[in-house]
This record gives sequence, C-alpha cells and structure tokens, in this order.
Amino acid sequence: MTNRVQKPRTIMIVEDDAGLRKQLRWALAEDYTVEEAGDQSAAIAILRREDPAVIMLDLGLPPDPNGASEGLATLEEILTFNPGAKVIVSSGNDDRRFALEAIRLGAYDFYPKPVDIDVLRLIIQRAFVIHDLEAENRKLSTERPMGLVGGVVAESSVMAEICRIIERVASSNVTVLLIGESGTGKEVLAQALHTAGDRGAGKFHAINCAAVPEQLLESELFGHERGAFTGAIKQTIGKFEQANGGTLFLDEIGDMPLATQAKLLRFLQERTFERVGGRQTISVDVRVVAATNRNLKQMIAEQQFREDLFYRLAEIEVSVPPLRDRHGDAVLLARYYYDRLRPTLKSGTKGFSPEALSALSSYQWPGNVRELVNRVKRALVLASGDLITPADLGLEAGRYPTLRELRERTDRDAVNGALAMVDGNISATAKLLGISRPTLYELISSLGIRV
Repeated sequence: MTNRVQKPRTIMIVEDDAGLRKQLRWALAEDYTVEEAGDQSAAIAILRREDPAVIMLDLGLPPDPNGASEGLATLEEILTFNPGAKVIVSSGNDDRRFALEAIRLGAYDFYPKPVDIDVLRLIIQRAFVIHDLEAENRKLSTERPMGLVGGVVAESSVMAEICRIIERVASSNVTVLLIGESGTGKEVLAQALHTAGDRGAGKFHAINCAAVPEQLLESELFGHERGAFTGAIKQTIGKFEQANGGTLFLDEIGDMPLATQAKLLRFLQERTFERVGGRQTISVDVRVVAATNRNLKQMIAEQQFREDLFYRLAEIEVSVPPLRDRHGDAVLLARYYYDRLRPTLKSGTKGFSPEALSALSSYQWPGNVRELVNRVKRALVLASGDLITPADLGLEAGRYPTLRELRERTDRDAVNGALAMVDGNISATAKLLGISRPTLYELISSLGIRV
C-alpha cells in the first residue's frame, strides 16, 4: 500500500523588508509552503490565488513604513476576502498600540520584533489548529445543523417536545396534521418527519393547496389523462404517484375545495384513486402530512371543511407554537441562518452585536421564522460595520428580560393556560397547578390576571 505524502500547509509572509522575508522563509520553509509579498497589492494577489489559512503581516508597509495605516488597511482587506484567515501581525516595541488595534480589527495574534523563531513557530502551529477547528465547526453547522431531529434548529423546551413526538411517530404510517401560524416552520417539521422515518430514502413532495387554482388542484394531486379537459394534451402524473414510497406534504389544507376534499378522503380510506378523466384504479404507498394555519374545527362548524376528513388527517395532531413563544430560538435561528447566508451574500460582518441579540430576543416576530430569515438577509446586505446592529435588522434596540420578568412571564402563561382548561374554575386551576387557592389568588393579583 502506498503512503500518501501530505502536502505542506501554505503560509503567507507580508513584509516590506526583503532581508527579513528571506530569513523567515528560511526558518519556515521546512514545515510550510511559503508565499511572500512586499506590499498590499502583492498580498491580495497571493490571497486570491492561494487562499492561505495563516498570514504573517508586518503593519509597517509602504507607503507608510513607519506607521500602521497601510498594514491595518491590508488586514481589513484580507479579513473581508477571507474572514476565517488567521492573521499574525508583527510590530516593534514602540508600536504595541498598533498591534492592539489590529487585534481589535480581527487579527489572530501578534509577535514582537526582533523575531524569536521558536515562539513564532508555536504561534503559527496554534493558528493552524484554531483555523482547522473553526472550519470543521462551520462544515458541521452546514451539513448537520444544530438542532433536535431532521435538521430542526431549536433549543426551547416546547420545540424539544414536538421533536420527540416527531421521532416517535416517524417510523409509523399515521397521518400527521401540523397546525400553526404562517411561517412557523411546519414544512421543516414535515421534512423531519419524512427523513427520520423508514421513508427517508423515498421522495418528499410538497404542494401548497392555497397556491393552486381550484380547478387545477385535483389534477395536480391525482394527475389526469389526455383529453380530460381543455388543454390536457398528454397524460400527467400527479403528486401522489410522484411521491410513491415517500411522503406527500399538503400545505394549507384548509384551502382545499370541498370536492377535492372528498377525493382525498377516499384515498386516505382506500389508498387508491383514479386520475382526472381516467377509469384505472391506482394504488400508491404514500404517507400524508398536512398543515394549516386556519381553525379547521371552526371551518367544520361553518361547513367549509369535512369533519370526516379532519379526523383522517389528524390521527396525530401537532400544534406548532409561534416563534415568540419559543424562548431562545430566535437568537439560535438568527445565528444559524447568518452562517448559511453569509457566504452567499458575501458579507464582511463578523456576527451580531450584543444589542442586536437583545433585539432579536425581545422582538415578538409576527411573521415568525420566515420574517426572521428576511431580516437576517437584510442585515447581511445593509450592514456597514463589523457587527450587525438592531438598525441593520430593522429592529429597535432591545433589552434582554430580567430573571424576574422571565419568571413572571412563565407564571402568567401557566395560570392563564390552567384557567382556560377548566373554564376559570379557581379550585380546579389550583389543583392543576399544584398550589393552594390562597397562593393562586395571590398570583392572580400580583400578575394582574383578569379571571
């Protein structure tokens, strides 16, 4: 078996002193492939060609060899092109303030002149280790995003419970109905349900029932034969046949016309259907997951949705909470989408400011996750500084709630929820919460709850 020879890592030396560049090359060439540059333009050319992970940068570059303006400008240019690069700046004892300014701008470390080669080698080795760890973390966050199941990104207890339900039912064939506001991530949960189960190797197809004209929805779902209606010039396979062996996600099921509801109910009962204009009975093995942001029980009372179809769809019913009720998830999701979108949008930012994180946490998110993604995109495009600010997100500066405020919010939600479950009965509410009636009365008074 042939041993593979590992290619030396590339390091770039940006130094205007040709003699010092030669000494550094001689000291480092045994362990690294060394690229040299004497000024900013040469350094950027090498950066674009070789993309070195570690760069040694002298701050005293021409045309300001006795200052640091050109070196600091070169540092910013390097980090704009490659924010993950580890830049080690050099400075004399009198220029320590410039080295500290470089660290503030994003440099990894600095070494003083005259150079101690052994110390410099140690700094370089450590820089490569940190660079590789950060690169691996970015890769993992993209390929296997932080989350609970099937790529769901969350840390709140309510989403953790939903993901546990998803995991438990994923391998069964029950029909799942996801109910929640628009933009809460119902399709992400449907995909997680698909990938976590036995059908993960099959196809996942989604159709938005509200986006397809009423007269075409049945054909989209079940397909049609040639000549079935005007414009049907060939046989067309519908979503059910396309998803055979996998999962079909019916989004906005509340907008499905009653006539199509009847045909969907028949399929769920018999697992067979006919294409529009056809007579052949077709059998497919498809798991159905449906979602809606509408009140289907109210629609049933108004005879706008079939009650028998509702119970077929809601064998497992999952209520997806809005983002404002998923404490901690807004910041986690913002960071996740920042990491995913930043390379595409070519942003030079380095993250969120503390004020931005507070604003993300305190905002109520009426548009849920969809709005959050849009605001992160906006910030990546518009931000002009190193860190994203509340203004970049289009939000007012927020304040993270105190522990007392968080406790009060939790107590208020618990009391209101228990009161709602027992129609305002105080004794029954106290029993549900595991507290005495006097304690409940005290909570109701202190929290300003109206019974």
